[in-house]
Amino acid sequence: MSYTTRTTRTVRTFYSDGRGPPKVETKTYTYGDDSGGSSVNGGFNIGGGGRRFQIRVGGGGQDGSDQPNYSAPAFSQRPQVIGRASRKEKKDPFSGVINQSYDEIKKRCQEEGCLFEDPEFEAEDSSIFFSRAPPRPFEWKRPHEICDNPVFIADGASRFDVQQGELGDCWLLAAIASLTVNQRLFAKVVPPDQSFEDGYCGLFRFHFWRQGEWVEVVVDDRLPTYYGQLTFMHSVDKNEFWSALLEKAYAKLEGSYESLKGGSTCEAMVDFTGGVSEFFDLRKAPPNLFSIMLKASQRGSLMGCSIDADPNQLEARLSNGLVMGHAYSITSVLLMDIETPSMSGKIPMVRVRNPWGNEAEWKGRWSDQSREWSLIPDSQKESMGLTFDDDGEFWMSFDDFSKNFEKLEICNLGPDSLEEDELDGKKRWEGHTENGEWIPRVNAGGCRNYLDTFWTNPQYRVTLTDPDDDDDDDLCTMLVGVLQKDRRKKRKEGLDMLTIGYVIYKIPDDTKEGPLPLNFFKYNASCAKSNNFINMREVCTRHKLPPGQYCIIPSTFEPHQEGNFLLRLYTEQCAHSHELDEETGIIEEQNADYTRRILVPTVASAPPSVGRQEVKKVPGYREIPPPTDEEQEQEQALKASFRRVAGDDMEIDAYELRDILNAVFTKEGSVEFVFDGFSLDTTRSMVAMHDGDLSGKLGFDEFKVLWADLRRWKGVFKEYDRDRSGNLSSYELRSALHASGFRLSNRTFSALVMRYSSKNGNIEFGDFILCAIRMKTMLASFRNIDVDNSGHAAFDLDTFIQTVMYS
Repeated sequence: MSYTTRTTRTVRTFYSDGRGPPKVETKTYTYGDDSGGSSVNGGFNIGGGGRRFQIRVGGGGQDGSDQPNYSAPAFSQRPQVIGRASRKEKKDPFSGVINQSYDEIKKRCQEEGCLFEDPEFEAEDSSIFFSRAPPRPFEWKRPHEICDNPVFIADGASRFDVQQGELGDCWLLAAIASLTVNQRLFAKVVPPDQSFEDGYCGLFRFHFWRQGEWVEVVVDDRLPTYYGQLTFMHSVDKNEFWSALLEKAYAKLEGSYESLKGGSTCEAMVDFTGGVSEFFDLRKAPPNLFSIMLKASQRGSLMGCSIDADPNQLEARLSNGLVMGHAYSITSVLLMDIETPSMSGKIPMVRVRNPWGNEAEWKGRWSDQSREWSLIPDSQKESMGLTFDDDGEFWMSFDDFSKNFEKLEICNLGPDSLEEDELDGKKRWEGHTENGEWIPRVNAGGCRNYLDTFWTNPQYRVTLTDPDDDDDDDLCTMLVGVLQKDRRKKRKEGLDMLTIGYVIYKIPDDTKEGPLPLNFFKYNASCAKSNNFINMREVCTRHKLPPGQYCIIPSTFEPHQEGNFLLRLYTEQCAHSHELDEETGIIEEQNADYTRRILVPTVASAPPSVGRQEVKKVPGYREIPPPTDEEQEQEQALKASFRRVAGDDMEIDAYELRDILNAVFTKEGSVEFVFDGFSLDTTRSMVAMHDGDLSGKLGFDEFKVLWADLRRWKGVFKEYDRDRSGNLSSYELRSALHASGFRLSNRTFSALVMRYSSKNGNIEFGDFILCAIRMKTMLASFRNIDVDNSGHAAFDLDTFIQTVMYS
């Protein structure tokens, strides 16, 4: 492929080798050159114009040296195979939405003199409802068809602008009302430089935080109406349209208007700010809750509250004026000065708003026109912006607030939410994010109730260094949030929220890098966890922990459930986090230096060992046990068969090897599980493991090494095949390969499971042997190219194909 123009693209890649915090690699890719060739990212450097083809494999630099130029992304447990088409973007429900360019669309509409009609969110019933037909015939109209003088924002955006329509998305309205309190955040989500006048082409844009990054969503201005009136969210001012268009953009991001029915206020707050949310049950509130709310308000955090719904009545109204099952926004928290002839002091107060924006307000103490307000000076009332209109907004004492509401949600703004000139003595959170994935058969281990698979879940190490400045107990505050991705948008596919949570373990100081094994969780209790496992988009809990190292394990409640997630950590002091992983490698001998990535590969291809020193035993490694009487008998039979079949040259091919091994391994009583024999494909790989000169033959010396490997691997397989079925669970495969001497990164292990397990997650004995053989072969080939043990190897095209195909 050639490019007619020269284009450059800069990519930043975050990756980890499992031994420390993620590293950042920045690369610039250039497409097109004077000779018609091209340099294409993704691991293949292909030069045109008669130049030699080269394929470079691994991660690497950009200095022009013979280093690989591809680094597998560290943001998912699922590996990406270099140079092969990926289904990820095809399956990504957001791909079309976020790939639209506002500037390009606007330019084209102006050139052609037309109004934008969005092909990604068409003006049809399916954009409103996905599960049923609309209850009435909606008509899509543009604002100038609804009123004579439409404006985007009239006299500034206010929390009083937002009115709920027929859609059950009061949670979204409560979040939008809170957003308008912070004008800078509002302008980030709703760019104010848009209008129905200069440059108007029926196109509007909004910005949302989506699962770790800010995205721009564009919409046309056709809105659902009934008898000429807006059906869903709208402003009090009939000719103002920012709120209706914002709701449409959010509906587009989530797939339809119907997808917005029912939700948590914090879910939208997070999408408007990129913050991390936390939930409080006011019936079990911590004693310092008002302090938490006051600090959150001072940091500009968004807050919402609600009362549990009455199961027998939708949005039931209580005698005190509050509505059950309805989302409210909190617009202010403060300590109010009060002074009377008999007393003076400060009262903790909370200002709350009902998104209906009407007379449905609190009727108790400090409500509109209540006698308590006579105790407050007029100057303070004015500074508080106090009004007694039927606008849905009211004040409550914190005591009444905590007694009458049942749920509180706080969206804490992220480290980048406040600009330097807005800090004004406020302290930012320190933030860390980790992207992950639960993959059935690989690392979807479920909660702690499923101990045998729980340890396979993604694991993350976090190091808390210093206690909070104002903590008398020398403890560190850490907010942990686990957000499951894409679930609301996938409702139309029949998918709903997974039940998710997390557990935290203290890591002993002498613990080595790499995922914590099963035995660790058998004998160590957790030190903290999420408040519960719940089917919400994000679960978040605040923790107070002493400085030290911790392992956080996000999981679904049930095992074998598939999903993507974002782990977010907020701390008051600097902290460090990374995924617990290990480097791929092999330990050939018990006394080998197992800290090296790859050691002595194979007898046929390994350079002679130099100066090895005795070191401590490798954890989990299985030495080849002394042969049993039965195995000695098998070995003698194999030797006799080999000599009889091999002939004078003492070499056999894959067909002959298959017959020799199967005569032994399928003999009754030779193995303690069901086994039908090795396939020809497996014995071909056995030959290839020792066949450096591509002869297709195996000599007797190589056969003895192969037999030693088979004895070790068979012993490991028997150990983990506890029910003698002839199968391993895919969750047990990692432990079995560990015991066989292999060390596997999370992404390499995921690839092996996909390749060698059945659809129900089982690995048969023959597939286990084939997996071990090919792993050993590929590691040996890589080591012989990477003579400096740098982790990088450069192959020319022929060598690369020979190495991969003949294995």
